[in-house]
Amino acid sequence: MTSGYRIEDCPVARALDVVGEKWSLLILRDLFRKGPLRFQALEQSLPGIAPNTLSARLKSLEAHGVVETRLYENHPPRYEYLLTDKGQALSPVLKALFTWGESYS
Repeated sequence: MTSGYRIEDCPVARALDVVGEKWSLLILRDLFRKGPLRFQALEQSLPGIAPNTLSARLKSLEAHGVVETRLYENHPPRYEYLLTDKGQALSPVLKALFTWGESYS
């Protein structure tokens, strides 16, 4: 890297701004493995996550276009979360983390 390099110019830093947090990666893991999930199902699959943290991570992933919601019940309105094409593109990253974790952790 050159001496005038700005962190916001780094693709790794920009990617980490979106998915570089433990809970975000685990949410993505579960959506890859299980498909669309409701909030309660995600909460149950992530022991130790506080509901407000799960909600904040889902909102952030949605704001970045990685996750989207789909209405599954009208009265009252209820949604499930699923990966967008942008989220699906993270598959090789999660697979690499899985392989690395199996080998070195």
